Amino acid sequence: MSNVEIWRKRCRLGLFAFYGVAGFLHLVFPAPFLSITPDWVPDAPDVIMLTGVCEIAGAIGLLIPQTRRYAGTALALYAILVFPANLKHAADSLSAPATSSWQWAYHCLRLPLQPLIVWLAIFSGGRKRPRHI
Repeated sequence: MSNVEIWRKRCRLGLFAFYGVAGFLHLVFPAPFLSITPDWVPDAPDVIMLTGVCEIAGAIGLLIPQTRRYAGTALALYAILVFPANLKHAADSLSAPATSSWQWAYHCLRLPLQPLIVWLAIFSGGRKRPRHI
């Protein structure tokens, strides 16, 4: 197994854990996610539940070789589509009267990492390419 494939597997397992836990939290504790959902999202409770299901399905899909590429692509698109909620969360947190340095640090690190999360999903969903002789 090449170094790239070793890293791809590690990233896949990391994203499986990340999205699996996030999906579980969306389903079991939806309130924090509802609070950061932009007002223009219709039927927010149903959308939060659906996003949890999609995160879990994507996480599981990364572990199945036949669905890995589709799951990686879907999770990358998901990370792009939820970015408005991340922006709203940052705006709400950082405009509050009592904003801590931890909140600033979290959002200043979290928002720029979104493109990395998109890339990791695509990278993790990639398949080993056959060697040409």
